Amino acid sequence: MADLVTTAALVFCILAASTHLVTVALALYRVLTPKTRARGLSIEPVSIVRPVCGADHFTEMTLRSTFELDQSGYEIIFCAARDDDSAVPLVRKLMAVYPNIEARLLIGDERPTSNPKLNNIVKGWAAARHRWIVLADDNVLMPADYLDDLFRSFEPGVGLVCSPPVGSHPIGFWAELECAFLNTYQARWQSAADTIGFGFAQGKSMLWRRDVLDAAGGIEALGAEIAEDAAATKIVRAHGLDVRLVDRPFEQPLGPRSMTQVWDRQVRWARLRRATFPIFYAPEILTGFSLPAAAAVVAATGFDFDPPQAVFGLLTVWFGAEVLLARAAGWHLRWYSPFAWMLRDALLPVLWVEGWAGNTFVWRGNDMSVAKGDEDGTIPGSSRELAVTSKIL
Repeated sequence: MADLVTTAALVFCILAASTHLVTVALALYRVLTPKTRARGLSIEPVSIVRPVCGADHFTEMTLRSTFELDQSGYEIIFCAARDDDSAVPLVRKLMAVYPNIEARLLIGDERPTSNPKLNNIVKGWAAARHRWIVLADDNVLMPADYLDDLFRSFEPGVGLVCSPPVGSHPIGFWAELECAFLNTYQARWQSAADTIGFGFAQGKSMLWRRDVLDAAGGIEALGAEIAEDAAATKIVRAHGLDVRLVDRPFEQPLGPRSMTQVWDRQVRWARLRRATFPIFYAPEILTGFSLPAAAAVVAATGFDFDPPQAVFGLLTVWFGAEVLLARAAGWHLRWYSPFAWMLRDALLPVLWVEGWAGNTFVWRGNDMSVAKGDEDGTIPGSSRELAVTSKIL
């Protein structure tokens, strides 16, 4: 029995490390060999819809980037729920600074769905003039070739192109930890999965062909799930089309973060993934360094090898590969980043359990639920104030 346990531990450790290295290699392939634009596909006029709610550390920088794209012939539609929102004066200021860019600000508090962010952009979708529509959160930093990057992945058979967020400009250790979750973990896995044909929508940046979503019932159809990106994935696949990601994900400047903000956000995302795609969520427990490290200790002990040396060797290969990926991709990387990655992986089993442990999460001080029985997505008796109409970070 002891030999069987030792062998099983060794096999698991090898398989886990190999899978990790394969995901790094696939993500490296995507960022180092970006696609050329699909034949016959030119960048057409685009409507960019950006919901805004409140202003944080880098809001002006991210919203300003919308006006500084290389592409011409696009319109910007900002959406706010209230005229007294703190982001509204900033939007108006930027519109005055860039009078040559066609931009509008729409204000209104329609609530056709249980998703506050989605409610905020319904009016923008209705007002959009073009057949190509980008839905982009206000904390996405758009590079000058933003639209070109999105269209480059819109190949035949594709119904939606998205980008996961890549954390940048962290201020403080907890923001560094959020970069650890976003970049060499979540963006790596999403890029790797997309490379082998398992693309999932991400709500940060979405390039839609309008007719695809309109055929499903319009923008309100994204309210069928508690997370609009999960609904988007299912709608596109129901049309026999694919969801694809850009080759080089776009930045989300983070600024300062608290431990509670980072953890609550990860728990929220974990519960949303579990509720919307449970089959894919279940094996997430196997993706971090913690379980392979434990298996390395068991295997090393059984084969009379020094366990600390085994763990150190695995650690070097594991996180050394992430260093290579971050450096090659141009993602945030500091000398202390691997320590944040180690803490992230130590937390992953706890996060996985939290994902299964409940249906509720807190969003901007409001209690919400992923339970299918809660039609409006809120907990009975909880507040549903306008403040909930905010960006999903």
